[in-house]
Amino acid sequence: MGTVAVTDDTFDAEVKQSDIPVVVDFWAEWCGPCKQIGPALEELSEEMGGKVKIAKIDVDTNPNTAAAMGVRGIPALFIFKDGEVISNRAGAAPKAALQSWIEDSI
Repeated sequence: MGTVAVTDDTFDAEVKQSDIPVVVDFWAEWCGPCKQIGPALEELSEEMGGKVKIAKIDVDTNPNTAAAMGVRGIPALFIFKDGEVISNRAGAAPKAALQSWIEDSI
């Protein structure tokens, strides 16, 4: 499936109105830890395709959604199910930890 790039304009349609749970990664190009977890999220997106969607939103070019979600540091990860946040975490983590968090949450 691959990760999906989301913007302030497409956030509601791609995330809140999704038929499946969505992991949203708030990130920025200059963020080292964001770049660390990027490949793991890409792999999880492929491996868990159909069960969960993984979306990435650049906080530099899409500040409104980050502000509305109260994001103060990145990477910040949120899991949405049925349009609501059901879990969130901040900071980088190994792929196995991310996968476990996602599976336990959905």
